[in-house]
Amino acid sequence: MTNTGGGGPPPRGAWWREAAITATAFACCLLGGVMRVDDTLSAPPAPAYIIAVVSCAVLPVRHRAPLSALAATTAVGVLVPPLGLLLTPLIVAPAVITAYSYALAARTERRAASAVLIASAALVAPIPWFEDLSWADASRMAVVAVFPPAAGLLGHSVRNRRAYLAAVEERARRAEEGRDSEARRRVAEERLRIARELHDLVAHQITLANAQATVAAHLFDTRPEQTRRSLQELVATTADALDELRATVGLLRQSGDAAMPAEPAPGLARLPTLLDSFRRAGLEVSVHHDGTPRPLPPGVDLTAYRIVQEALTNVTKHAGTGSAEVRLTWNRDRVTITVTDDGKGTATAPTASPGPTASPGPGASTVPERPAGYGLIGMRERATAVGGHLFAGGRPEGGFLVSTQLPLPPAKHATRGPDGATTTGGRTPDAVTGDEQPGDERTGDDGKAGDTP
Repeated sequence: MTNTGGGGPPPRGAWWREAAITATAFACCLLGGVMRVDDTLSAPPAPAYIIAVVSCAVLPVRHRAPLSALAATTAVGVLVPPLGLLLTPLIVAPAVITAYSYALAARTERRAASAVLIASAALVAPIPWFEDLSWADASRMAVVAVFPPAAGLLGHSVRNRRAYLAAVEERARRAEEGRDSEARRRVAEERLRIARELHDLVAHQITLANAQATVAAHLFDTRPEQTRRSLQELVATTADALDELRATVGLLRQSGDAAMPAEPAPGLARLPTLLDSFRRAGLEVSVHHDGTPRPLPPGVDLTAYRIVQEALTNVTKHAGTGSAEVRLTWNRDRVTITVTDDGKGTATAPTASPGPTASPGPGASTVPERPAGYGLIGMRERATAVGGHLFAGGRPEGGFLVSTQLPLPPAKHATRGPDGATTTGGRTPDAVTGDEQPGDERTGDDGKAGDTP
């Protein structure tokens, strides 16, 4: 049944249902008035019409005031024996209907049960006062007394069923919202990951291409051989950039589960090749290792490579210097990667990420700034994603510094040597090449150990 809840008018379908229920109850009342005590049938007397009209007139308000409707129909049913009518379940049909409606709308089960039982007892109470009680009368009283509680039990069951369905729908709605939210979160994370990868690829390759083109333009008239060599390197750089972009875009255009790339993700094993590309662009890079290098997990290895790549790219673009230094410090539970330069140019890249660590240091000059980029933002996001953190800022003596600490897995079967270095079976795995190397991994004093053996 439709519960309007005391609001506006019910819909058109509810009016038809109410009219059908009221008409059925009216017919039941008249049919009950046809029966006599002596089991004979006759035309409904006037009191039967009065009982039917008054009790059925209350039915339309049972949704707005169910308890009042139950009380009114019960009171009319109590008048049936005094008016000389036979008390049957048919003539008290409106009371049975309101008992169902009240059980459906009552706030508590106890209140619904109490009201329905009181109504049932009130309906059969006048019979001993106005009729000679016999076994037939007793059985009729029992039948009449059973109908309101049965209707109330049915209303209570329907109410529980509706509550269960509403709870199921609410859980389904929340689950759908949760799935939508999770899908949006994953899409945002994937977009961010793709943006970082594209930024690292494009920024690195285009920066090198720009530097090589600048050298070629500067030496075009005076040193044609070196200009030709710079242009050849420019062609190779742009070809590599196109290949990497084509591979990345190809993965994005695949539908369904993408196949695993044939080439593994870059890591510190490619550090010598990365440094050579910057040297060809005119940036002299030195690399130093402190401690015992260890193999890195794939995610940390990729993060370390991309941070070094982006930091050196920023040096090439903004520092205005020809040299930079990369230092890798290996500890028991973390590796610290530091990229420094002594440039005098603008530090646009650090200002791309908000926060106190992103402001240029005292050594940075005040030349016109370029629009802020996303280099430092991407480096910080990468470091945070693997459980590390990143610091970037100007150095007091001039230049700029990017330093990140990334977690390391615990070393297995590690022994500590006399000098405090951790070794594994007398040989240490090189984190750059993946091969085992004897002895200390610290580079020489020439400061240009970029090609780690």
